[in-house]
Amino acid sequence: MPDKFELLDGGLLLYDPAFLPLADADSLFAHLRDTVPWKQEGRPPRMFPRLTAWYANPGVTYSYSGVTHQAVPWTPELLDVKQRAEAAADATWNSLLLNFYRDGRDSIGFHADDESELGTNPVIGSISLGAERRFVLKHPASGETLEFNLPHGSLLVMGGTSQHHWRHGVPKTRKPVGPRINLTFRRILREGFEQLGKTLN
Repeated sequence: MPDKFELLDGGLLLYDPAFLPLADADSLFAHLRDTVPWKQEGRPPRMFPRLTAWYANPGVTYSYSGVTHQAVPWTPELLDVKQRAEAAADATWNSLLLNFYRDGRDSIGFHADDESELGTNPVIGSISLGAERRFVLKHPASGETLEFNLPHGSLLVMGGTSQHHWRHGVPKTRKPVGPRINLTFRRILREGFEQLGKTLN
């Protein structure tokens, strides 16, 4: 059963370290590694040390860090895992940012998914495949830090007010680690007044 955590200032987490069966996780990792049109995010590459791809419903775009992403159409494999994650999180998503961490040098700095097109309290669903990496959350106001080692096939959902009060990231590591693929599901609002729908309870 997944674990639920209440965070300071109204943040919520749902964590399932064994969300996908091993065979499903192995198959999905190999499929994404070999078929996704991976691109280097931003310039210069040292500022964005990982590869990315963006999938979404028709007409959905997403801008962050000065880059506007045009979506690739969903594949059957991604639609299947999206529906499974939506059922676990009690959420509805229309887009997916894929991140490919090739080794321990690839990382993402501390940030919040708080862009205006995500709405007031976005629910962000994250599936990890491949090598286990350290996922760190920080609460800047209090200094509190939480860490999760995200294994192959795990699911982490951030909800509530977590994107307002917490920052999260995947630090670099000097330890020898293999490649990791991260699937990050979001709901992009087409209009500013559109409601998010279901949220993490």
